[in-house]
Amino acid sequence: MDENAPNLRRGWTTGACAAAAARAAFAALMGGDFPDPVTIRLPGGQTPAFALALTERGENFCRAGIVKDAGDDPDVTHGALIVARVSHGAPGAGVTFSAGEGVGTVTKPGLPLPVGEPAINPVPRQMIRAALAAEAAGGATDIHVEISVPGGGKIAERTLNGRLGIIGGLSILGTTGIVTPFSCAAWISSIHRGIDVARALGLKTVAGATGSTSEAAVKALRDLPEEALIDMGDFVGGMLKYLRKHPVRRVIVAGGMAKMTKLAQGLLDLHSKRGSVDLDFLASFADGETAEAIRAANSAKHAFEIAQSAELDIARAVADAAWTTAAQALRGAPGELEIVVFDRDGGLLAKTGFRKIG
Repeated sequence: MDENAPNLRRGWTTGACAAAAARAAFAALMGGDFPDPVTIRLPGGQTPAFALALTERGENFCRAGIVKDAGDDPDVTHGALIVARVSHGAPGAGVTFSAGEGVGTVTKPGLPLPVGEPAINPVPRQMIRAALAAEAAGGATDIHVEISVPGGGKIAERTLNGRLGIIGGLSILGTTGIVTPFSCAAWISSIHRGIDVARALGLKTVAGATGSTSEAAVKALRDLPEEALIDMGDFVGGMLKYLRKHPVRRVIVAGGMAKMTKLAQGLLDLHSKRGSVDLDFLASFADGETAEAIRAANSAKHAFEIAQSAELDIARAVADAAWTTAAQALRGAPGELEIVVFDRDGGLLAKTGFRKIG
């Protein structure tokens, strides 16, 4: 959570909403009323109640829907309708799952679910099973659960699902059931899943980029497939520490002038709240009037322009220093590391080339 806004309201994951919808639909399937609100127990023991936005009884099935409330987090699924369609399954089958409208299907290895499975993650599946078991109170739970998110295919275009091989819609996610506003956990998790997919596909190189411009530029520079690209953002440390335990042969870290300067300074979280560009640090690569001008620069971009005017290759010095920081985070991992620095338009300023991490 943003430490400057401690009173931000928490919300509920798609997994928690799916579990609550499934319990409500199952209660109706068993002959009762749709419980409204419907209560479930989260993995951490919390027992939130959810209002129903949709109920339907059909022949041999019941449906219930809950509008996801992500609290004050700018979650792309905030306001989406999470629907569970529950029907009796084959005897002895237990709880089975399928993807309805707007829920994706896994098409690439490396994710927590096998290829061909609906993108309803393991913990949400556990929550759904637990909710059904609680409602059954010891009765039979050979139940088929279809989860859908109307319009989820369009929403998924704003996520990394396509790159990860989740096709056709959203993932039903959440390990705690709770959305913490502005938490970096979801982003770092997507970084990890991207690495898992790349490794499962046998890729020998992955490239983490700080933004879309540097990502497009490094993709072209190294002729990389989409699956090799990791949307690292500011979380270079989160990517490198995972790669240290789950290595690939070659790692590229790519970014713009300011972000790579922060990495060169020793920062592994490149967000502006974690640290700013140190102009004294950049000035240390120069001397005389050039160093003084860099210290007085208005920005990292301005400092690089001053160095360029003085025919000083400060970008290469930054790349080398950034390599040292990144290599320390990867220490002990086999393979090679490269740092690439781009300008704001994606123009190449410097690259270290691949060097053995050692």
